[in-house]
Amino acid sequence: MHSFSAHKLGLSLPRYVSKALFTIFIWAFLSGFIATAIFIIYLKNTLPDPESISTRKLSESAKIYDRTGEVLLYDIYDEEKRTIIPWEKIPNNLKKATLAAEDSDFYSHKGLEIKSILRAILKNLESGQLSQGGSTITQQLVKNSLLGQEKTFSRKLRELMLSVEVERKFSKDQIFWMYLNQIPYGSNAYGIYAASRTFFGKDPDTLTISEAAILAALPQAPSYYSPFGSHVGETIERRNWILEKMRDLKFISPEEYSAAIKDRPSFSATKSVFSAPHFVVMIKEYLIKKYGEERVANSGFKIISTLDADLQEAAEGSVKKYAEINKKKYKAGNAALVAIDPKTGDVLSLVGSSDYFNTENQGNFNVITAKRQPGSAFKPFAYAEAFKKGYADYSALFDVPTEFNPNCPSSATQQKDSLGVDCYHPQNYDGRFRGPVTFRQGLAQSLNVPSVKVLYLAGISDTINLAEKMGITTLGERDRFGLSLVLGGAEVRPIDIVSAYGIFANDGIRNPWSLIKKIELNDGTLLEEENVSPTRVLDSQIARLISDILSDNNARTPVFGAISSLYFPDYNVAAKTGTTQNNRDAWVIGYTPSLVAGVWTGNNDNASLTKEGAGISASGPMWHEFMVNALKNFPQAPFLSPDPVPSNEKPMLNGIYKISDDPSVPAEIHSILYFVDPKNPLGASPQNPAGDSQFANWEEAIQQNRQLVP
Repeated sequence: MHSFSAHKLGLSLPRYVSKALFTIFIWAFLSGFIATAIFIIYLKNTLPDPESISTRKLSESAKIYDRTGEVLLYDIYDEEKRTIIPWEKIPNNLKKATLAAEDSDFYSHKGLEIKSILRAILKNLESGQLSQGGSTITQQLVKNSLLGQEKTFSRKLRELMLSVEVERKFSKDQIFWMYLNQIPYGSNAYGIYAASRTFFGKDPDTLTISEAAILAALPQAPSYYSPFGSHVGETIERRNWILEKMRDLKFISPEEYSAAIKDRPSFSATKSVFSAPHFVVMIKEYLIKKYGEERVANSGFKIISTLDADLQEAAEGSVKKYAEINKKKYKAGNAALVAIDPKTGDVLSLVGSSDYFNTENQGNFNVITAKRQPGSAFKPFAYAEAFKKGYADYSALFDVPTEFNPNCPSSATQQKDSLGVDCYHPQNYDGRFRGPVTFRQGLAQSLNVPSVKVLYLAGISDTINLAEKMGITTLGERDRFGLSLVLGGAEVRPIDIVSAYGIFANDGIRNPWSLIKKIELNDGTLLEEENVSPTRVLDSQIARLISDILSDNNARTPVFGAISSLYFPDYNVAAKTGTTQNNRDAWVIGYTPSLVAGVWTGNNDNASLTKEGAGISASGPMWHEFMVNALKNFPQAPFLSPDPVPSNEKPMLNGIYKISDDPSVPAEIHSILYFVDPKNPLGASPQNPAGDSQFANWEEAIQQNRQLVP
């Protein structure tokens, strides 16, 4: 490799140029040094007095109201609960758990952990955000008591300088004592005494090792890890990590660790009752995620929610009443309900579990945002997709024993094929087969075999596409879905599927569900406002046809009876039930043009209900009572009727095959699937020589060995 220089190129820098560059460098260095020194002196002169660290003032807190702005649902930081307790009254296990969780080197450093700071800097550089703090207990005390949570370089530098000053003025025990008496633990509890009383209903000196580790887990994210929130599982995971670290640091013995890790904590039911708890917790988590806990606590937010206080009261009353009945009658440990305005997407009422304050029964778990299998409540999506492809509600299907695995005998009696793959021949709920039925009868009566054939015709992938357009967010791994999808073989979030039904109610137009109408500061400044953005995702005729079928009491009567929980003599109401395998989930989702509501009944641990605990029986009465009370507030608006579906010139859609033009030769009757060649479903077949583009492409279903061979 050749080396080059200015001299070899015949170039040389004059001596006065070199001297000038050197002078500029020296002046730049000195200027930067002086500027940095002035900045540091300025920061030092503006630092608060470290002696003031023993006091803390909270600003106006955030308040959540109902949709009228008059009913206060929850004051997020209504009253700071704090009781100062002496150092010697704080149990050693709590001190050790806190050190293990937050700063195990607290007693050996001088307020700063250089390694942690450097590690945080590297992570911030990688992420491009100032998110990692690398904070010691001293830094956390300074941040919470004197500086606030703002994430800026100058604030961080002030924190470091103040931490050194605090370490000079106070002993380690004094700093730790102030920390344990001032740090926020969530639910308005500041300091370890208030936290112990709030979450366990006991004084700190009676806490077990397990309970001490749980309290030590909270300061990192008080709202997220709150025992009264929806992330209790993650709280226990963090507790377990703290216990492991306590063991590794020899703060506790292996025997104490083994006993503590097995402990199942019993949280105290909070006395600060608030309205619509699952609903307001969802809003609180949204606010903290978007604006940060410090700003939510101190900036005086006024949140006008979408909640209707009267409908919420009706929902809570129905859920409480029937949850107790279903527990005795069907062994159902929980229930949930959500109601939405389909014209705006506003969540009008939401009950995430039957009793939020019964923490022993996981009452704070929010089923409405959890994943549950919908059972037959998923069927309308497949029927809607089939109607899009040209099938009519009077098209014929055959409700007969059918084997859908081509490698299994058509007798539909074998359990596995020669390759060990499960055969698939679904049964109807009552074990009966009804012969030829229409699409309308299949959906209205929730018949399984015809519905699987509808999904076959509609196409699995196309049905998933439609469901996702309608707001179902949990169908990402498509490869795992076969024809059982139409019977509820996927998982959905109740709030998503109820919102999706609102599209049928709203003539095919989607308004995504929302919780907040607007957020203001205490001075009236508008931070955000609900933006209703309707989007058409389904042809109005398809939406009207689905609503027409689901509100057709005559069509569903053969299965559900003429006077069922789905029937309202004075209102036009569409409804669909859902029951999953082994009765693990029982659903009813129904709607009018003005209101859509869904009820789920089951057990959080996925345990089965009794054999009688189907959707219509376990959830039907609860849903019906809520709708009766709710519909009093809405006009008796009928559904728009679909346009008459013209008689289709293709008799094959009605199961008819004319083998001869001779009128004396009778026509043959076949299932629609008889006219479809699975290997070339869009092309010609012996029975359909011209081909028919109305038929779906089932290539994906064929690849999954879930198609029916005619």
